[in-house]
Amino acid sequence: MLEDLKEKYSKLGSIAIRPYCDRTKPNMGLEEYGFVVFPGTHQEEEMACITYRGKLRYLNGLDEYAPEVKSLKLEDPEAYEARVKQIRTIIAELELEKTYNKIDPSDDDFWQKVQTFRPDNKDIWSSIKVKCNNDPIFLSPKTNTDHLLLILSIECGGFPLIGKSLEDCKAGSKQKKWYLDKQSDTVSVNVSISKVKNKALAMLDELAEDNPRKLFYAAKLVDNNSMQYRNTTLQSVIYDNMDMFITGQGVEPKIKTAATRFLKFANMSMQELKIKAVIKDALFYKIIISKGDGMIHYPKGNIMLGKNVDEVYEKLNNPGHEDLLDQIHDSVEETW
Repeated sequence: MLEDLKEKYSKLGSIAIRPYCDRTKPNMGLEEYGFVVFPGTHQEEEMACITYRGKLRYLNGLDEYAPEVKSLKLEDPEAYEARVKQIRTIIAELELEKTYNKIDPSDDDFWQKVQTFRPDNKDIWSSIKVKCNNDPIFLSPKTNTDHLLLILSIECGGFPLIGKSLEDCKAGSKQKKWYLDKQSDTVSVNVSISKVKNKALAMLDELAEDNPRKLFYAAKLVDNNSMQYRNTTLQSVIYDNMDMFITGQGVEPKIKTAATRFLKFANMSMQELKIKAVIKDALFYKIIISKGDGMIHYPKGNIMLGKNVDEVYEKLNNPGHEDLLDQIHDSVEETW
């Protein structure tokens, strides 16, 4: 089982602990340079433990009495039995490998016979530490058992400042400084990003070739500075700006987010794009305005349009208000 686990991680490609720098969160100014600690220094992390009924329990991923394991007993008894068997087999193999203590994983008194790798053994688990700095730390779980135990602990939250993955760092409410990076996960994420980016670029080419007016409206909604696009704006300028936006060179640096945003608008109908572009610029040029009552109004006719952009769109998209849409559109068109 232990060898199977080592083989499993070896198939994931290179595994490393990498620094995670979130430039949106202050960290003594280090975030400005992409650092998580001061250059030339490191931070030593030790496996975390909790106290339960007066006893220590290390978060090592190999404790059959841990809450995340015990919860399986009611949710999925078969998964629980499999998880307990896996934990005991690994512990038994570790005992044999390190201390020549042979134990049968199915023994009813299994944990009483474990000498070294008990979940509360401070001597063994507190010795598993990692010194993190601004450089990646490469791990070799296949050849280094301590590295394998380190990975198992990180994956169950045993190192609070090290995320289980890059996504864990981004989604977590508590700020982490490092994350466990597996090459297979990174490749998968990169492939996903490339697919969305390529799809958006293909859509950009299609609109530029077949429907430049739709691209004009889409650019109005995609770009925060929609006022720069006028009827006299060269098509090549709009194309270049959207190309830069999709590839993360615009106001949205995350390529997947930027490409997804472009696709969202590019896939709208021509009518929806046109109306939403008109509303956006009408608000900027104060052709329609928000008043103290919390509603958006068209001052010329003193017409209440709605309390937000979505309600304004629903009203202007209604065939019964076609004349109103034409009036607002004509006023906006003069600015274009």
